[in-house]
Amino acid sequence: MAKYEAELKGNFYEILDSINEAIIGQSSSATLEDKSDFKTSNALCAVRVYERYSYSGGNRVSMNITLLECDGRIFVTVITSGGSQAMFFKINTLGESSFLDLVTSTLNRYRI
Repeated sequence: MAKYEAELKGNFYEILDSINEAIIGQSSSATLEDKSDFKTSNALCAVRVYERYSYSGGNRVSMNITLLECDGRIFVTVITSGGSQAMFFKINTLGESSFLDLVTSTLNRYRI
């Protein structure tokens, strides 16, 4: 598992679009598997789940992204999972880290 968390600045919807473009645009096997959006008078929340084939691990890796704006502050959590070939412990997490790398440079542009 690989993880990235940060507080961001900018437009919520622009950041969300940038995330999608970074992932889909840089990986030929990445797909948006599902999404969920929630909005209240003072909060926006978007959850995205992506998946791609990991050539290094020979399997599929998933990425869950939660983007939250509340009271003018924006926070993101990105967690990748999968890519291990062992039954009881993780041997190869290279696929998870490289999947996470697709989005970190984009998010760092908005990082506070």
